[in-house]
Amino acid sequence: MSAVLPSPARRHPAAPRARPPARTRPARQRRKEARPQELLDAALALFVEKGYAATRADEVARRAGVAKGTLYLYYPSKDELFKAVVRGTLASLIAQGQEVVAQYRGSTSELIAGLLNAWWERVGSTPAAGIHKIMLAEARNFPELAQFYADEVITPAHRLFSTAVQRGIERGEFRALPPQVAAQALMAPLIFMALHRHSLGACRVHGAAAIEPRALLQTHLELVLHGLELHAAARRRGVA
Repeated sequence: MSAVLPSPARRHPAAPRARPPARTRPARQRRKEARPQELLDAALALFVEKGYAATRADEVARRAGVAKGTLYLYYPSKDELFKAVVRGTLASLIAQGQEVVAQYRGSTSELIAGLLNAWWERVGSTPAAGIHKIMLAEARNFPELAQFYADEVITPAHRLFSTAVQRGIERGEFRALPPQVAAQALMAPLIFMALHRHSLGACRVHGAAAIEPRALLQTHLELVLHGLELHAAARRRGVA
């Protein structure tokens, strides 16, 4: 299972449900409907390149090809712009993952593998992975944003993976280990890979060990899932 989650669909929340085909709408209208996402893409790129504090609203507007006033029509402050970036990348993926966990019918090991692989495809291998580095570097200087990040990303992510682990325990697939601690163990390499990609990995530092993300993720899954699985643990003890 390469991924459990569907591919993201870019659609502005305020867009009407039914619209005529794009080719029949004026170019100006199509441009207006695409503008919020263009602003978010420009903001994400600049936040990752320069950090939160050093990024200016006029730079985001210029990168998106609009006037500064246009940016403020959609996002009235840099704080709100950053929050929209986080919600549109990390928070939305976590919310989709929660729906998947609630509806999934296969084995819990496959479910967790799908969630982790989906994270790499949708976050780890994209510019959105840089958000983790931004928060690590600047959270202390922006405590309100740090609290927002904890509420929108950290707490829901822990809940997502804790719920998945608890599912495996209740179905007799996993050992009765603390779900919250197991969730942290599952997520730790994801954060590590994101931080490496946007620090030493970006600088090509001589002597720094190269990381093959998919190989690391697969090995991590083998180590953690076999450690969680009830029957694997029993076999190691020689009782099954």
